[in-house]
Amino acid sequence: MKREITKAVFPVAGMGSRFLPATKASPKEMLPVVDKPLIQYAVEEAIAAGMTEMIFVTGRNKRAIEDHFDKAAELEAALEERGNLKLLSTVREILPPGVHCVFIRQAETLGLGHAVLCAKPLVGDEPFAVILADDLIDAKPAVMTQMVERYSYYRRSIIGVQNVAREHTDQYGIVRCGSALNDVHQIDGIIEKPKPAEAPSTLGVVGRYILSPRIFDHLANARPGKGGEIQLTDGIAALLKQEQVLAYQFQGTRYDCGSKIGYLKATIAYAMSHPDVSAEFIEHLRIVAARLPAEERDRAAA
Repeated sequence: MKREITKAVFPVAGMGSRFLPATKASPKEMLPVVDKPLIQYAVEEAIAAGMTEMIFVTGRNKRAIEDHFDKAAELEAALEERGNLKLLSTVREILPPGVHCVFIRQAETLGLGHAVLCAKPLVGDEPFAVILADDLIDAKPAVMTQMVERYSYYRRSIIGVQNVAREHTDQYGIVRCGSALNDVHQIDGIIEKPKPAEAPSTLGVVGRYILSPRIFDHLANARPGKGGEIQLTDGIAALLKQEQVLAYQFQGTRYDCGSKIGYLKATIAYAMSHPDVSAEFIEHLRIVAARLPAEERDRAAA
């Protein structure tokens, strides 16, 4: 019997140290891009791909994520009393009917692989998605929808990848690929953050995965890798010895919102296309650009 993807895992236990002090008391996944937090964009992507069970692997100081997806009775009552039906609808539609959220604690931040392993009791024996909220991807259809379509055809674990600059391969898991059919590649190997001279390709793993439940056995037996953490990349490398894993070069623009510059780029891009603020925001950018000295404008254009 064919098994569809209904469960999405969101590893959200990280400390967000690159955004301190903003993330001292607030989860990095709750950083807003215009008017929605990063984690909401990730959940919406999963819902658009047909998933109905959202599994959050959380840590300390992450309660705001749970609160965000919970019913806010007092807020809804206040909005209804004021007649602000548009905002009321926005709040109520954060989670559509039939979609459920489950939260499980990662007691120690032992790496992405360990975070995914924590979800095993909730995932069970079925294929599932992993979405990293740090990687905000502007795509139509959404990247996870693209990947589910390919999973439905190939029935294999699929990893989202994109070409990265060779000098940046030490920031990614890098795949070595064999045969390819259009945008889908068969993976022959995967290495966590190789030096540029040692990277087998420039196809870097981005935060989108559809994985076989067999990955849990390999993560449970994995030894700490780079940084003393249990790496999801190492689990996938072990899974490759057991079954075929595919790499998918998705269509879309990715913003690395785990970095300040990536987050700022995403904010500008999403503001420029937001129906409520785009016109005024674009005009503001024109005014700001006009005030820059000519050499600064030339550097920005480059």
